[in-house]
Amino acid sequence: MHEETELLQQAKSGSHAAFRVLYDGHVVSLFRFLKQFSSDRDEVQDWVQRAFIKAYEKLESFDGRSRFSSWLFRIGINEMKMDRRREMTIPMVSSENDEEAVMQSTDDFHWKEVMGTWLYELETIKRMVFMLYEVEGYSHAEIAAMLNIGESTSRSILSRTKRWLRDKWHTEETSI
Repeated sequence: MHEETELLQQAKSGSHAAFRVLYDGHVVSLFRFLKQFSSDRDEVQDWVQRAFIKAYEKLESFDGRSRFSSWLFRIGINEMKMDRRREMTIPMVSSENDEEAVMQSTDDFHWKEVMGTWLYELETIKRMVFMLYEVEGYSHAEIAAMLNIGESTSRSILSRTKRWLRDKWHTEETSI
């Protein structure tokens, strides 16, 4: 963490090399997170690239009260939302991927594929909260700041999402 603080100071002072280290340290996790909202790799890469460009341009406004990754994820989420608003579509996974995951799960029960399919059934906000908390390890306070929701709303969404996933799991277990 101390090293990242130094890198941020150097980047704010104009060091491209320091920002490159920050980029290298966060690009994979931001891409992996945003990939949950689109099956189009190019689209996700665009969101990630725009998020880093915006982060670089606005680096002076980063005050350090949150983790850099929280701030960056929020920028990435906003890029995705702006893109979605422009398209006026809901993020979807191609039906080929869904069918493949379902077929594979019925032949040889792979819970990761099934869970992934179920996650795509969730509303975007529920998927975001679940992924940010359970996969990326952010706190409810950080998620609330990233998504412009209350901390209690984040907790509630996560609780309802986990309950829904448990119910799906129990239904799946009884059907095999």
